Amino acid sequence: MYRSNFEPGSTRWAVRRSQWRSMGIREEDMDKPKIAVINTSNKLSCCYVHLDAISALVQQAIRDAGALAFEVRTVAPSDFVTSAGKKARYLMPTRDLMVNEVECMMEGAVLDGMICLSSCDKTTPAHLMAAARLDVPSLLLTCGYQIGGKCSNEKFEDQFFDIDDVYEQIGALATRTITLKDLTDMTDVAIQSPGVCAGLGTANSMHIVAEAMGMTLPGNSPIWANGRRLNEYAQAAGRQIVELTRHGVSARKIITEESIRNAVMMVLAVGGSVNTVRHIAAIATEAELPLDVVKLYEDYGKSIKLLTAVRPNGPFRTEDLEAAGGTPAVMNQLREHLHLDALTVTRQTVGENIRDARVKDGKIIRSLADPVSVRPGVGILRGNLAPNGAIVKLSAVPGERAEFSGPANIYEGEDEAIEALGKGLINKGDVIVLRNMGPSGGPGTVFACSFVAALNGAGIAEYVAVVTDGELSGLNRGIIVGQLMPESAAGGPLAVVRQGETIHIDFVNRKIDMDVPQDEIARRLSEWRPRELELGGGNSTYLLQYAQLVQPIEQGAVLGKRKVHAHTS
Repeated sequence: MYRSNFEPGSTRWAVRRSQWRSMGIREEDMDKPKIAVINTSNKLSCCYVHLDAISALVQQAIRDAGALAFEVRTVAPSDFVTSAGKKARYLMPTRDLMVNEVECMMEGAVLDGMICLSSCDKTTPAHLMAAARLDVPSLLLTCGYQIGGKCSNEKFEDQFFDIDDVYEQIGALATRTITLKDLTDMTDVAIQSPGVCAGLGTANSMHIVAEAMGMTLPGNSPIWANGRRLNEYAQAAGRQIVELTRHGVSARKIITEESIRNAVMMVLAVGGSVNTVRHIAAIATEAELPLDVVKLYEDYGKSIKLLTAVRPNGPFRTEDLEAAGGTPAVMNQLREHLHLDALTVTRQTVGENIRDARVKDGKIIRSLADPVSVRPGVGILRGNLAPNGAIVKLSAVPGERAEFSGPANIYEGEDEAIEALGKGLINKGDVIVLRNMGPSGGPGTVFACSFVAALNGAGIAEYVAVVTDGELSGLNRGIIVGQLMPESAAGGPLAVVRQGETIHIDFVNRKIDMDVPQDEIARRLSEWRPRELELGGGNSTYLLQYAQLVQPIEQGAVLGKRKVHAHTS
């Protein structure tokens, strides 16, 4: 008997049966498995506008496979729309709000399994976190990427633009190397289909993570959001969640230490987003796995090499990676390192899933013997400025630079820094410090990524470093160190750096230090007090609640205290 099928004659059986019979559910269907279709559709963002059609295909496939489908709607943030207010403070809190909403609906209604339609940056980690927390049969359907288009503006001579190009050209506008009309023309063509941002930003990176973790059907990432393949995957995924439910294959049989390790290795191999670190840490926390995810990145970074150069890591686009064989092909290149016995949603192992995967273009997906770079895509730095670690996208550092040193030029937010850029107050050789922007200090992790993109647009990103505890984009490129742990608001050393003090970044030895003696840092921290939160007016009750409940970045910035395990690596 499925957990949703209550004892006939009980109150729960009677009242729910009344509701469902009124909705046209037949008597003979009442005892079928009941599957939630978690649909994050909304009309605020192109990331989600196609999901209702996808949901309809999934629901029909579930019904055809002999189960009942119940569509459940949740909140769904877009990093480029929901970021418009409160300096993007709502993005990270919305991730955990989604997890709680899924819990409320799944556990409140006592449904048997769920398929999650995942799209933008925060939805995929939220769905994986919810699956890990609830441990019910679960499957993710990652719903694809968008494509860009050509601009007819005479200045650009039919040049191809996507959202990443638009993002970076803010800096060009600030430094007056392009006009507002130029930027407007770019925005008119940069997005030509529904789906998430092109390139290996956080969304596409987390789609790859979900597949590497075994929680999607093989070949689901990357996938164009407007193509026939996604429709076919939707139907296959609908059938497969019914199989998982019938056989009792719950999420924690798939989300294991081995699958987390596989996901980390894939991020390193493809040059995924720096934000994957906190999201994978959050998934491990929800699954109650004794893993130090930051150290996993550190340890596997010694052996895993960069195998593809998809933007922002190189010239190729997301559609090139799909055409070259996608995630299964990259995983097959890594097979000597992966945990091939890990179970997946196919009810087969990783090794069985990727056995026949082939690289269709060796220029796009390289081998371990002939990598794009001997560096991994993501590196962990440590030192007196980040004793618990900091994250750098090594694959996006210009020219595989070995190190950078310069004076600290400190700002408490990216708006202030972008204004300084426009006024010529940021000089080549500076280390720009953006602080008090982390999960508790923001609260909610404030955007630093627009400033980083602006540096690229201004043409000085290879001469200026950025060090921050704020929100970076997986699309950012340059000399960028993010997610400093502990964050400033939690008493991290970034809080006590002073204007003009020298900061050293060593990408080879993975170190980040300020040129200040340790006893002086300790003295400053003993006198330091956190600043009051400034939320910019209005009623921000949820942000205040979030600031009080959010846990350290090292635990994935999950919401609420959890049982702490002895970490292993």
